[in-house]
Parts: sequence; C-alpha cells; structure tokens
Amino acid sequence: MDTAAVAFDLDDTLAVTGVDRETLLAAACREVGAPHRSRAAYLDAHADNLTARSREPVFEALLEGTDVDPAALARAYRERVNEALSPVPGVETMLSRLAEQYRLGLLTNGPVVAQRSKLRALGWTDRFDAALVTGELSAGKPETVAFERLLDALGTDATSTVFVGDDVEADVGGATAAGLDAVQVTFPGGPEPDPAAVAHVDRDALPSQLPEFLASR
Repeated sequence: MDTAAVAFDLDDTLAVTGVDRETLLAAACREVGAPHRSRAAYLDAHADNLTARSREPVFEALLEGTDVDPAALARAYRERVNEALSPVPGVETMLSRLAEQYRLGLLTNGPVVAQRSKLRALGWTDRFDAALVTGELSAGKPETVAFERLLDALGTDATSTVFVGDDVEADVGGATAAGLDAVQVTFPGGPEPDPAAVAHVDRDALPSQLPEFLASR
C-alpha cells in the first residue's frame, strides 16, 4: 500500500541536546541542592512514569529519603534540557517537504509538561498533523495501544504509515508489533541496527535519506 503518513519519535530522532543529558541532570541536581543521580537511574524511573503529567513522580522516586522538592528539580531539569535542545540539522526543511505529500505524526514517550514544553521550545506546536505525548495516553511506547492512538489521530492505518525512531524496543519493536513499518535512526553511541526495521538511516543523513526511502516504497 502507498505510504499515507510518516510519524516520528522526538528525542534523539528529530531533536538533540547540545549537552549530554547526564551533564544536564547533574547540573539540575546541583542547582536545587539534590544529591547526584545517574542518567541510568533517571531512565529507570522515567520508564515507570510514561503516562504521567509531569516529571515530578520521576524525581519523587529518585529523591526518596531526601527533603529536596521534586517539583523544583523537575523544573530545573526541564529548563536546562529545553535550553540545550535543537533540531537535527535539516529536519525542519525535511518536515516541510514531507508535509506536502504525507500526513505527519509524532509519538513521544514522557510526561505531558516536559514533552509539550520541548515542542514549544522547538517552535513545533503546529508542525505535525497529530502530535501525541504518552503522558496523555493510557500507555507508552512500545505498547500497541499508543500506536493505535497515533493512527486514529492521523486517520490512517498501520500498513500505510511509517514510523521513524531510534529506540529498538520503544520505536522499532513497538511500531512493528502494531503493524507499522519502522525506520531506525542510528548514530554513534546509539542502539545497534535492528533487523526488524525496514531501513536504517544515519541521523545526520536523515533529511536526505528518509525522503529517498519513502519515494522508493
């Protein structure tokens, strides 16, 4: 079936931070007087709160046993991430060109406040035909229901929708299980290419290679 829609993951696929997240988290902890917490610990807590409204439950888990306000740490981390966030070079032009031919979607894991603030920081609040944050849903990626909600919002079916993301489990595995073709975005230090993806595209070459792949389908 012809491709009718292309949907994307956000973090590390379309947008990246100029400073690594470990450093940003450490700086936010210092700012509010919180003990250091590793990026790995943060990701574990984040995975347990994909449908939360804010990062406060994430930091409540990380700050258990301390008197640090999790809301203050959530705010400090959000501000630092948004200041460091920028589009992958060339993707804004790519999205504009793709929008002339396809419906565009976004499905991003995370709390509503954090992910919506990223879209505002990027100037992308109206960039997609459907932009879903799992904090607004009943489940996050890789759960099939998250992708079904994306398809409903786009008004397309799985066989005519391509999903583009970097994470093997959440993006490639989740999209494939839901019946979508998945394109994996790769980059140095990122996940190894997953054979379940129908294509692998280096992130720096995404603006040129993804349209070429879609045109060849």
